[in-house]
Amino acid sequence: MSTDSMDGGTAETQPEIEVTEDAAEQALSLLEGEGLDVTEAGLRLFVQQGGCAGLSYGMRFDDEPDEDDTIYEHHDLRVFVDPASLKYIEGSVLDYEDGLQAEGFHVDNPNVVSECGCGESFRT
Repeated sequence: MSTDSMDGGTAETQPEIEVTEDAAEQALSLLEGEGLDVTEAGLRLFVQQGGCAGLSYGMRFDDEPDEDDTIYEHHDLRVFVDPASLKYIEGSVLDYEDGLQAEGFHVDNPNVVSECGCGESFRT
């Protein structure tokens, strides 16, 4: 697991985003299923306006990072975060839950001060 961003920043100078092994395995499996090159492509994690609390998370696969993205690599998964989203999700952990009540990717964000009742949106 790398704790450095791929653009040369270190944990002391670069906001960190962590990815659990389970989340990385699930995302890599989905990337490969889409026929994407996992050495270049990655999971984009972003924040968008929406939901009853004001902000919500978004995720999608991208062929390559944008020029101004911060790139993290954990368990061979590349994660792309744009500068505007990074200020809302720095310090977060991306996990994958597989259980009776919820299945899917989940962001554990230490910056959240409140969430809506359904847990789909948040406020920092």
